[in-house]
Amino acid sequence: MNDTLGQLREIQRKLEATKQALSQETVEASAGRGAVRVVMSGTQECRQVLISPSLLDKGDVEQLQSLVVLAVNQAIRDSQLMAARKLGPITGPLAGLVRGP
Repeated sequence: MNDTLGQLREIQRKLEATKQALSQETVEASAGRGAVRVVMSGTQECRQVLISPSLLDKGDVEQLQSLVVLAVNQAIRDSQLMAARKLGPITGPLAGLVRGP
């Protein structure tokens, strides 16, 4: 029992450290051949939205909105994938600790 608690505490410590690291890492996604770029942290916090001035010159609001949505959604997916890659090796041992019904 103490061994299991020790393992859980170690996993919790590693999870917290990894979450902290993920909050500092970023991914960048783009849409419209780079006309809209979104920078997002590994904890899915949007850090920056960059829009090409040439896209604004066109005045096509619907296109701009669509490109922002596409870039944000891709950044979320990329950020989630990065988090899963980093957290997976830590949470993997939990599968052995959880027993089925």
